[in-house]
Amino acid sequence: MSIATSPLPITILNGFLGAGKTTLLQSLLVQARSLPDVRLAVIVNEMSELDVDGRILDTSEVMSGQDPLFASIPAGSISGAEGLAKFKDALIRFHNAGATHVVIETSGSTHPWPLLEAIHAQEGVQLHGFLSVVDTVTLAQDHDLGRAIVPAASQNLANKTRGIENLLAEQIMFANRILLSKMDRVPMERLRTVAEAIHPINPGAEILGMQWGNVKLTDVLNMPPYDHHRVATLGAELTEWDREHGTSSMASAADYRIDSIVISDPRPFHPQRLWDVYNHYLGEGIYRSKGFFWLPTRDRLQLLWNQTAGSVGLEIVNFWKIATLEDESLNLLPEEREEMRRRLAHTSEEFGDRHCRLTVIGDRDGLQTFADALQDCLCTPEEVAQWKAGFVFDDPWPKATTRLS
Repeated sequence: MSIATSPLPITILNGFLGAGKTTLLQSLLVQARSLPDVRLAVIVNEMSELDVDGRILDTSEVMSGQDPLFASIPAGSISGAEGLAKFKDALIRFHNAGATHVVIETSGSTHPWPLLEAIHAQEGVQLHGFLSVVDTVTLAQDHDLGRAIVPAASQNLANKTRGIENLLAEQIMFANRILLSKMDRVPMERLRTVAEAIHPINPGAEILGMQWGNVKLTDVLNMPPYDHHRVATLGAELTEWDREHGTSSMASAADYRIDSIVISDPRPFHPQRLWDVYNHYLGEGIYRSKGFFWLPTRDRLQLLWNQTAGSVGLEIVNFWKIATLEDESLNLLPEEREEMRRRLAHTSEEFGDRHCRLTVIGDRDGLQTFADALQDCLCTPEEVAQWKAGFVFDDPWPKATTRLS
């Protein structure tokens, strides 16, 4: 079925877990506000059932989850059969809502080729940018500055399997623009070494450094149509490899041994135990953990936990509604208090809307150990009672804050 009289342009933000795709997407959406003729539609795909990226966009106020130009595809890859069906439904809705451009943020486990094929076959749309966001820090720390990707990927294929290195290589191979993220966290010489290491994987794609999503939206919108013919042979070879080996690794994270666990509890994390877990239990097999949480020492703040490989970022997302209601200094009007109570009616009697809800993504072998360690960080009933009594907990987490524009 035709969904448009002229092709609706599409840009894909692809890349491994925690590379910086959501930060880039937020930056593009903020820039779109100043372009009256641009109506960006967004599809966010999460591997986990916990739609953290979608909620981040919602709480950041750059786009509401109720916006007709927004669609979320959680709990799986957009490249799978179910994800592709939701993707096609979203395109029809976007066209009806007057979208001028679609941006797709894929999950970190998404293989490019099935999605590229689906877009190429879909009537009424045209792919322009396939932006592969590559985590410079992770490549430097875990993949010998990018030089280990191709040898490891080749060895995996020789062993008749695919691994993380194959996924990284294929995300780079299908791109027409490669963005080396977190360039502010590595020396310039190391950034140059990573660029030189991955250039042979895809000599036809330009490579740019990026920090905090500082890519111009106009540059993205003006990218020429994607050359599908250039990658068709490679895609066919990978499809044939899957057929010969009886796998479906291009549509699922399962063959890469990637899995996820969701931790959900209204209790706060004990700040010292959480610090200890981050410093002592975070193994190489934990690729990503992210979500919302609170600490008894900062119980007014809704915090975002954002871990990639060996680094973690903490962000203040908002204030908890219950904290706003409890703060007498805000001088809320009676009707405002009543509305706040109505919104909190179905939350915890003890904690209000405060909660810890994180998704942990990693290699199956070490995933449960780290998830269990995080679970043990939750405050015990005795510690919850101490928090209510005003007890001062040890909190080694940084207290200085920086505002990003």
